[in-house]
Amino acid sequence: MNPDFWRGKRVFLTGHTGFKGSWLALLLQSVGAEVVGFSLPPPTKPSLFTLARVGEDMQSIEGDVRDLEHLGEALRRNRPEIIIHMAAQALVRRSYSDPVGTYATNVMGTVHLLAAAKQVPETRAVVVVTSDKCYENRAEPQAFRESDPMGGVDPYSSSKGCAELATAAFRHSFFNGGTKHSAAIATARAGNVIGGGDWAEDRLIPDLVRATMAGQVVMIRNPQAVRPWQHVLEPISGYLLLVERLWEDGARFADSWNFGPCDDNAKSVRWMVERAAELWGKDLIWETDGSTHPYESPYLNLDSTRARTQLGWQPRWDVDRALLATLTWYKEVCLSAQRARPLLLEQVQTYFASAREARATTRQ
Repeated sequence: MNPDFWRGKRVFLTGHTGFKGSWLALLLQSVGAEVVGFSLPPPTKPSLFTLARVGEDMQSIEGDVRDLEHLGEALRRNRPEIIIHMAAQALVRRSYSDPVGTYATNVMGTVHLLAAAKQVPETRAVVVVTSDKCYENRAEPQAFRESDPMGGVDPYSSSKGCAELATAAFRHSFFNGGTKHSAAIATARAGNVIGGGDWAEDRLIPDLVRATMAGQVVMIRNPQAVRPWQHVLEPISGYLLLVERLWEDGARFADSWNFGPCDDNAKSVRWMVERAAELWGKDLIWETDGSTHPYESPYLNLDSTRARTQLGWQPRWDVDRALLATLTWYKEVCLSAQRARPLLLEQVQTYFASAREARATTRQ
């Protein structure tokens, strides 16, 4: 990421009140971007958006991506140079109870965003964030590549595969330059993201923190399931680097990109829980939940070779450092909510300092 690139850029960010969106909105503000957010109210209480006062130095529009007219009006009025689309129904288990809402938000919300972007000639780069779960998962121990087929046996995963297909269709139909809109359109698929400020239901780290703070035993559904765990700053740094590359050479980089950890950071849920217990302390106690749950794939991993070789992106924090940073954030903020914003910005600075150090070492 080049901070100088972002200074003064007009960025339209959907989903800015969510966990990942709040991290990205504050990061963009810290480098001088002019950020406009479009999102529903914060999806959880507490929320990172509220605790870290994310909306203080940006324009925050309350809106639903399912409302094409409102979304289109917001884009036309603000005329962004860059659009990052993160608004989503982001939970697998909720998609079973609300499949219609999941498809409406994740598929038609994406279609609405791209249709509205066609009406903004100033827009040069669009990144649509989907998910590592967009692939057809046959539960085989292999990392997915960008060329693998889309799929998904649950509504959430399927909706993300559909969003990928819709984006590809819009890119080829309406955003190819010439007489069409010249914006470069790409999609980004990230691994299982952890970090301070996630309070969503049915996610591993928030569940661990909630239960431990309440003095309860943590019930774990699928301890053997393997996921590509990464700190939230890893994919976010990838999204921003992707935007920079799209700005430089849209024809080359307008494609789909994986942003996942190194292979040895794909760990089982059991490994994550046991390591979290070591880092947190004796108060974190867990048991396997033997009751029946909706299907979730037992194995998932991403191959990010293309992002490393063509974008120059590299994961910087291994899963242990990511977990330590995450639990440190929760511990400090649970003691003092005022630490939410400064600690987040401190971790941003630490992360990018480590990235600079790694680049300097590589050049030597």
